[in-house]
Amino acid sequence: MGVARIDPTAVVSPTARLGEDVVVGPYCVLGPDTVVGDRTVLKSHVVIDGRATLGADNVVAPFASLGGPPQDLKYKGEPTEVVIGDGNQIREYVTINRGTAPGGGVTRVGSAGLFMAAAHVAHDCRVGDRVVFANAASIAGHVEVGDDANIGAFSGIHQFCRVAKHAFIGGYSVIAQDVLPFVVTAGDRAEAHGINTIGLKRRGVPPETIDGIKRCYMTLFRSKLRLEDAMTQVEAELGHIPEVRYFLEFVRGSKRGVIR
Repeated sequence: MGVARIDPTAVVSPTARLGEDVVVGPYCVLGPDTVVGDRTVLKSHVVIDGRATLGADNVVAPFASLGGPPQDLKYKGEPTEVVIGDGNQIREYVTINRGTAPGGGVTRVGSAGLFMAAAHVAHDCRVGDRVVFANAASIAGHVEVGDDANIGAFSGIHQFCRVAKHAFIGGYSVIAQDVLPFVVTAGDRAEAHGINTIGLKRRGVPPETIDGIKRCYMTLFRSKLRLEDAMTQVEAELGHIPEVRYFLEFVRGSKRGVIR
């Protein structure tokens, strides 16, 4: 274990806190309230502003901007922050903004995510673990993204929407309502296109669980039952499957409605 290695061209505030074996590359700029965890590598030209905490083992590519002020006209300089977990790959030109006071003051990003070039995470968002944001995928303020979600290139997600766990959003999609778990959602004014069977198989989900998720989806959105009646039926028949229970809870908890 060793001390941080800081390139002589980097500008690092004397009050920034750097963990063991951190690498700060050429021309990086780290503000006074920066905290960087062990073994995190800032390649070059990375800017970390405001109250920003990065965990361990992150790799941040050139020209990423983390912890910058929210792009919100209501923001008046309040001491808000961004908290990023461990083991993320944050590529070129990614922007992750800190929170706003009305939104709780914190933008949170989980661990083991891949944020491809020019992806954007806005103020007060909550992003889970193992997510993939493809190139230029952008989420507006107050968006929630569940674990293992995949957001396609150049897709845009409206503020206050929720993206469920294991959701898959195709490229160039416009998302204005909540995105269902385990489902492929895509299109300008996006629509649901069925269960992401291939993705679930790749993640090792058992066949009987995948079948239960399919039956849940078909009963809720492809039968002629009223939604509440369909949910009651699914709960009675498939409620023993945790993934199905999560699916039902997500639909019931939606305030904006779900994309069907």
